[in-house]
Amino acid sequence: MTVEVAAGIIQDSAGRYLITRRREGSHLAGLWEFPGGKRRAGETLEACLQRELKEELGASFGVGEQVETVRWEYQEKTVVIHFYRCQLAAGAVEPRESQEIAWVAPEQFAGYEFPAADAQMLARLRSRER
Repeated sequence: MTVEVAAGIIQDSAGRYLITRRREGSHLAGLWEFPGGKRRAGETLEACLQRELKEELGASFGVGEQVETVRWEYQEKTVVIHFYRCQLAAGAVEPRESQEIAWVAPEQFAGYEFPAADAQMLARLRSRER
């Protein structure tokens, strides 16, 4: 089974990135990730990301350039994650699904446990900050 996911790379004016913690009962519960979610049938990746960010964070975002695509095979499923740069367009960022959120500088990523599929994106963001 392959699941397509769109994830937002959202950076604030201080250079920190928005991450969210996966809720209990979900695949990879407790790990941190870039916000986003699964693409629905017939939905573009950009529309998926706008919908998911609105549902999760209560704000509207503009979806910019695609930064990276990662294919990762977990034991129970294969995930293809499409990472896009996003910018806040309207509203305030607040957790709408009882998830934890954090704004984290790239040099602080090591203090948060992420899924293995995010390692390549984390490395890219850390290297851009040097």
